[in-house]
Amino acid sequence: MYHCKKIGRLRSRCASEWQASRLGIGFEKLDRAVFDPERAYDKLANVGIKWVRIQSGWARTEQVPGVYDFSWLDGIVDNLLRRGMIPWMCLCYGNGLYDDFAKEVFGAVGCPPIHTEEQKAAWRRYVAAVADHFRGRVCHYEIWNEPDGQHAWKHGVNATEYGNFAIDTAKVLRETDPDCYIIGGSNFTSPIGYVQEMLSTGLGAYIDGYTFHEYTYTEENVTQKVKALRGMFARHGYPGIEIIQGESGAQSKPDGHGAMAEGAWTPRIQAKQLLRHLTIDLLNDVKFTSFFTCVDMIEALNGKVGDIATILDYGYFGILGADFDENGIATGEYTPKPSYYALQNLAALLGGSLTVTELPIVFHRENAWHLGKTMTVAGYELIYGGFTLDNGAKALAYWYPANLMTTEFEGAVTVEFAIPGEVHLVDPMDGSVYAIPDARTDAYGTTFIHCLPIRDYPLILVFGELDMIPSEE
Repeated sequence: MYHCKKIGRLRSRCASEWQASRLGIGFEKLDRAVFDPERAYDKLANVGIKWVRIQSGWARTEQVPGVYDFSWLDGIVDNLLRRGMIPWMCLCYGNGLYDDFAKEVFGAVGCPPIHTEEQKAAWRRYVAAVADHFRGRVCHYEIWNEPDGQHAWKHGVNATEYGNFAIDTAKVLRETDPDCYIIGGSNFTSPIGYVQEMLSTGLGAYIDGYTFHEYTYTEENVTQKVKALRGMFARHGYPGIEIIQGESGAQSKPDGHGAMAEGAWTPRIQAKQLLRHLTIDLLNDVKFTSFFTCVDMIEALNGKVGDIATILDYGYFGILGADFDENGIATGEYTPKPSYYALQNLAALLGGSLTVTELPIVFHRENAWHLGKTMTVAGYELIYGGFTLDNGAKALAYWYPANLMTTEFEGAVTVEFAIPGEVHLVDPMDGSVYAIPDARTDAYGTTFIHCLPIRDYPLILVFGELDMIPSEE
C-alpha cells in the first residue's frame, strides 16, 4: 500500500447490531428447496447485512386447493428476524393446481396466473393469505420476479399484462395490510421500453418502490439505469417511487450457468465485482441493494418436472461455496468465499443509516501515469463518491474500473481535500486499516496525499472516528 502503514482491521458487526442498513443479500429459491437454510442463517447474520430477499413459493405453499401450509416459510422468516435481518418477499411463482402448463414446470417458474378467471381469483386469495399471515413480520412485498424475461413470463413477455397483474396484486396487498410496502418491476432488461408500457397501465399509483436487476461487468451501467428509471417515474408523475437494486451478482467459477457465465470468474474477481457493484448502488442512493446470492445453487429457471437433467445447471453466485448431491441440492459446509469477507467488511464500514454526500476532494493528474492513461475524473476512468456514516464521519470510496476479466490493477493517485478529522485508508477486500503518514495538512485545513493507493475495486478513505481492532505491536 505504498507509504501507508497497516494499523489494524475493521471490527465486523452482526446484523442485530445495526438498526438500519442499505446492504442486503439474496436467499432465493427456497420455494424449490435447493439448499438448506439451517446451514446458512448464522453465517449470513455474521456478515452484518440487513435485507434478505426470499420468495413466497405459491406452488409449495398451496398443494391442496384453498389450504395454505406456511410452515416452511415461517421457519425462514422467523430465523431471519431472530437474527436481526429484514426479510422482504417476492411473491411468485405459478401453481399447477390452476394451470396445466405450470404442472410441467419445476417450481412453476414463470407461469403467471393471468389466463383464466379461476387463476386470477386463486392468486388473489393466495396473496391475501400471505399478507395476512405475515402481517407484522414481513412489510415489503415484491410482485413477481423478472417478468421482462422469457424464463419468468414463459408464454411471452408483455409489459401491459404485468402492469395489470401487479395492480391487481397491489390492491389485495393494500386491502389486507394497509401498512405494507409494495414493490413493482423486478426487471433486468433496458428500462425504457418495458417500463414505459408498464406505467401506461397506471401501476405507478399502486407501488412504493421499484426493483431493477443489473448483472454487469461494467458497473457504470447501474448509474445509467437508475437515472433512466428516476426520469421515467418523474415523467409519469411518480417521482416518489424509490429505487431498489433487487438482484445482481457474479460467479466465482468460469464454468457455471446463469448470468455472465461466460466470464473468466475466480473467487477474487467475484469479490471485486461485489464491492464495485454494491458501492456504486449506494452511490446512486438506492433504498437498498441486494447481492445474489447467499450460497451456490442450481439455476433451474427452465426445469421440467420429472426430468432431473433439466435442473442440474449449477450457478456459483454464492458468497458461500457448496457441493451438490445427485438431485442438485447444495450440500457441504457452505464455506465462506473471499466475497463473504468483502461483503462483511463493506457492511462493517458502510452499514447503518448511510447518506450519500458531496465531499470537497480533487484527484490530481500528477500521478495519472499510474493509471496507464490520462486521468479524466469526469469520465469513467476513475469512479468515486462520498458518504456520511452513522457516527458522522465522512467516507470516500474510489476505484479504477479496469476490466476485471483481464486485469489485476494497482496504481496510485494524488488527492487534495478539505475534510476535518483523522484520515485512514480501508481496504474492504480484507478489512485492513491503514494510517497515511505522508498526509500533509496546511494551516487552512487543506490536506494533500501523494501516491494514494488505488485498486480495481473500492478503497475507502474515512475521515473521523473508525471502529477498528488495532494491530498487535
